[in-house]
Amino acid sequence: MTNLVEYQYRILNIKAVIEITALSRSTIYEMINPKSNYYDANFPKPIHLTQNRIGWVSQEIYDWLESKIAQRSEAH
Repeated sequence: MTNLVEYQYRILNIKAVIEITALSRSTIYEMINPKSNYYDANFPKPIHLTQNRIGWVSQEIYDWLESKIAQRSEAH
């Protein structure tokens, strides 16, 4: 019998990303804008759900936070 791995993706709206990261709405949008001085290539890219709606994959946000925690540990 083959074991199937189930992936449960949760899509986060901007309010949830703000709450999880403690970043402001404008900072998040600056971080995903390649033309911005605050662009962060490592910050998760949003996915387009509809023409007017974007969201972020929850695991990618948590992975990004873990990388920030690891960077803090490496700096000390």
